[in-house]
Amino acid sequence: MSRSKSKPPILRLEAAQEQAAVASIKQFLEERFELELGSFEAQEVLDLFTREVAPHFYNKAIADVQAHLADRFLSIESDLWALEKS
Repeated sequence: MSRSKSKPPILRLEAAQEQAAVASIKQFLEERFELELGSFEAQEVLDLFTREVAPHFYNKAIADVQAHLADRFLSIESDLWALEKS
Protein backbone atom coordinates (compact mmCIF):
# COMPACT_ATOMS: atom_id res chain seq x y z
CA MET A 1 0.00 0.00 0.00
CA SER A 2 1.42 3.36 -0.92
CA ARG A 3 0.92 6.51 1.05
CA SER A 4 -1.44 8.92 -0.72
CA LYS A 5 0.00 12.41 -1.02
CA SER A 6 -3.04 13.83 -2.81
CA LYS A 7 -4.53 15.75 0.09
CA PRO A 8 -2.70 16.64 3.32
CA PRO A 9 -4.67 16.26 6.55
CA ILE A 10 -6.42 19.42 7.69
CA LEU A 11 -6.36 18.43 11.35
CA ARG A 12 -3.29 17.37 13.26
CA LEU A 13 -2.96 15.44 16.49
CA GLU A 14 -0.16 15.84 18.99
CA ALA A 15 2.43 13.06 18.76
CA ALA A 16 1.17 11.26 21.88
CA GLN A 17 -2.45 11.46 20.65
CA GLU A 18 -1.43 10.10 17.26
CA GLN A 19 0.47 7.20 18.84
CA ALA A 20 -2.54 6.38 21.04
CA ALA A 21 -4.85 6.53 18.00
CA VAL A 22 -2.60 4.18 16.01
CA ALA A 23 -2.49 1.76 18.95
CA SER A 24 -6.30 1.95 19.23
CA ILE A 25 -6.74 1.20 15.54
CA LYS A 26 -4.39 -1.77 15.75
CA GLN A 27 -6.14 -3.14 18.85
CA PHE A 28 -9.63 -2.63 17.42
CA LEU A 29 -8.86 -4.37 14.13
CA GLU A 30 -7.13 -7.24 15.93
CA GLU A 31 -9.95 -7.79 18.44
CA ARG A 32 -12.87 -7.21 16.09
CA PHE A 33 -11.63 -8.66 12.81
CA GLU A 34 -8.58 -10.70 13.81
CA LEU A 35 -6.58 -8.47 11.49
CA GLU A 36 -3.05 -7.68 12.58
CA LEU A 37 -1.74 -4.41 11.20
CA GLY A 38 1.68 -2.97 11.64
CA SER A 39 2.15 0.59 12.79
CA PHE A 40 2.63 1.77 9.21
CA GLU A 41 -0.71 0.32 8.06
CA ALA A 42 -2.54 1.61 11.13
CA GLN A 43 -1.04 5.04 10.48
CA GLU A 44 -2.42 4.87 6.93
CA VAL A 45 -5.90 4.17 8.32
CA LEU A 46 -5.55 7.09 10.73
CA ASP A 47 -4.34 9.35 7.91
CA LEU A 48 -7.37 8.38 5.82
CA PHE A 49 -9.76 9.25 8.64
CA THR A 50 -7.87 12.45 9.38
CA ARG A 51 -8.13 13.56 5.75
CA GLU A 52 -11.59 12.31 4.84
CA VAL A 53 -13.73 11.91 7.97
CA ALA A 54 -12.39 14.16 10.73
CA PRO A 55 -13.18 17.43 8.90
CA HIS A 56 -16.87 16.47 8.88
CA PHE A 57 -16.85 15.98 12.65
CA TYR A 58 -14.90 19.22 13.10
CA ASN A 59 -17.36 21.18 10.97
CA LYS A 60 -20.32 19.63 12.81
CA ALA A 61 -18.79 20.62 16.16
CA ILE A 62 -18.27 24.19 14.92
CA ALA A 63 -21.89 24.37 13.69
CA ASP A 64 -23.14 23.02 17.03
CA VAL A 65 -21.12 25.62 18.97
CA GLN A 66 -22.34 28.40 16.69
CA ALA A 67 -25.96 27.36 17.28
CA HIS A 68 -25.40 27.14 21.03
CA LEU A 69 -23.76 30.56 21.16
CA ALA A 70 -26.52 32.09 19.03
CA ASP A 71 -29.10 30.75 21.51
CA ARG A 72 -27.10 32.09 24.44
CA PHE A 73 -26.71 35.53 22.86
CA LEU A 74 -30.46 35.68 22.19
CA SER A 75 -31.10 34.79 25.81
CA ILE A 76 -28.65 37.44 27.04
CA GLU A 77 -30.17 40.01 24.67
CA SER A 78 -33.64 39.18 25.99
CA ASP A 79 -32.40 39.56 29.57
CA LEU A 80 -30.88 42.95 28.73
CA TRP A 81 -34.14 44.15 27.13
CA ALA A 82 -35.95 43.16 30.32
CA LEU A 83 -33.57 45.37 32.34
CA GLU A 84 -34.10 48.39 30.10
CA LYS A 85 -35.91 51.30 31.76
CA SER A 86 -38.68 53.04 29.90
